[in-house]
Amino acid sequence: MLKGRTALVTGSTDGLGLAIAEALAKAGANVAIHGLAERSAGEAVAARLADQHAVETTFDGTDLADGAAITAMIERIHTGLGPLDIVVHNAVVRHFHAVEDYSPDEWDAALAVNLTAAFHIARLTLPAMKAGGFGRIIHLSSIYGSRGIADRIGYVTTKTALLGMTRAIAIEVAGTGVTCNALCPGSVLTPAIRDRLETAAAAEGRSFEAYAREYAAKRHPTGDFVAPEDVGAMAVFLCGPHSSGVTGASFQMDGGWQAA
Repeated sequence: MLKGRTALVTGSTDGLGLAIAEALAKAGANVAIHGLAERSAGEAVAARLADQHAVETTFDGTDLADGAAITAMIERIHTGLGPLDIVVHNAVVRHFHAVEDYSPDEWDAALAVNLTAAFHIARLTLPAMKAGGFGRIIHLSSIYGSRGIADRIGYVTTKTALLGMTRAIAIEVAGTGVTCNALCPGSVLTPAIRDRLETAAAAEGRSFEAYAREYAAKRHPTGDFVAPEDVGAMAVFLCGPHSSGVTGASFQMDGGWQAA
């Protein structure tokens, strides 16, 4: 479906980003893996996807808080894999504090990585997408792009702003063959969330399995977590040939959480 396309997935050395990168590679796209993992670990992830799915891959460990470094990253990917047809911005910084305890440095980091990096990547990749008559930009927002929660002001603010950026880009590129959409997952059992739940379950003397089931059921009417593979499959659809009329949209993938 995506053979011959080249994709960048930020924050893709593990968790949800890796699931999306894997889905794109399985669909035939060449994929640039990105993350702050050790180079050997990141390169191992890229090599595994290349071997398993017979695609070309690369790894880049750029700190997305640095705008100049983002420019260099895009240039490296263009040189190594070719111009980007697909961008999935999944990289995220999370801090868990009340507003008054949220430091200016933490705020700046959340804005830089979660939001400003998406702008820089779009401005750097859109010219080639427009010239080629095809492009797909996907922003990973969240259920918290539509609702609030305590102690996560940076996360809620940036995930909400990504929805506005998605709409703005979609209107600007309409008719060029480029689309821009957002995915809004609920709770996905990524390694980071699993670690948090295991710690909380142990503190209460409960089994992880029982604690996790209760955690998911409180949020999702379906009673289960959102599967990373399902988010990856939706990304593949939005990048494929049957989604050309889908742009400026945000897709709730939250087990019915927003509907409830």
